[in-house]
Amino acid sequence: MAGKLISTMGLDQQICHIFSARNILTAKDALCRTELELMELLDVSLDAVSAAVVHISQHASPPCRTAFSLMRERIVNGQLHGHLQTRLIGLDEALCGGIPFGAVTEVVGPAGIGKTQLCIMLSVLAAMPESYGGLDGNVVYIDTEHKFNSGRMIEIAKSSFPDVFCNERMVKELAARVLVLQLTSLAELTESLQQMEASISQLRVKLLIIDSMAALVSRYACSFHFLFSSRY
Repeated sequence: MAGKLISTMGLDQQICHIFSARNILTAKDALCRTELELMELLDVSLDAVSAAVVHISQHASPPCRTAFSLMRERIVNGQLHGHLQTRLIGLDEALCGGIPFGAVTEVVGPAGIGKTQLCIMLSVLAAMPESYGGLDGNVVYIDTEHKFNSGRMIEIAKSSFPDVFCNERMVKELAARVLVLQLTSLAELTESLQQMEASISQLRVKLLIIDSMAALVSRYACSFHFLFSSRY
C-alpha cells in the first residue's frame, strides 16, 4: 500500500497538486518524511500538512481485521473457496482442485518446460463460458518477454475445446477477452497495477498473469549492477 498514488486518495485538489509539483507522488514519498519536513518542502501550514498526513495514512493503511471477520468473509464470498482447474489431472490433484481463487500462484521451472503455454491455457479457461467449465471473464496478460502469441492461444483453444471454439464468433470473443500488456520494467509494472486496482473488478477480470516476474527482476538487477560498476 506504500506505493499507492496520492492522486487516487481523494485528497483536496489544491494540496494534491502541491504534492505532485514537489514530486511527492506516493504514500511512501509523503509518510517517510516528518511533518516539519513536509511543511518546509510544500510551503504550507502545519495544520494542512497534519490533515494531509492523516488522510494519506488512512487510505494507505489496510483496515484492521479480526480473524473472525476474515473467516465470515470467506464463508459469505463463496468464490474464494473455488479453483480454476488447469485440466491437467495430476496438477489439479496436487493443488487440491486447481489454481485457487483470490490468491497469488507462482509457476516456476527451467526454461522451455511450458510455463508460458500453461499461462496461455489458463487464459483460455478463464475466458471460456461458465457452461463449458470456464470463468466467463476477462484476462489481463502482462507479457514482459514478448512471448505471448495470440495465434498460439487460438490453436490451444481450438485443439483443447473443439466443441466450444467451433466458429469464428467464439474465437473472436476469446481474443477480445484477453488484454495483453507488454511491459519492460518494474516501474512500468507497478504503475500499471496501481492504475488497474480500482477498475479490475468493474472490468470483470477473473485472471491476472505476469509472464514473467523473473525477467523484470533480472533486468532491474542488471541495470543496478551497471550503475554500480559505472560509479565505482
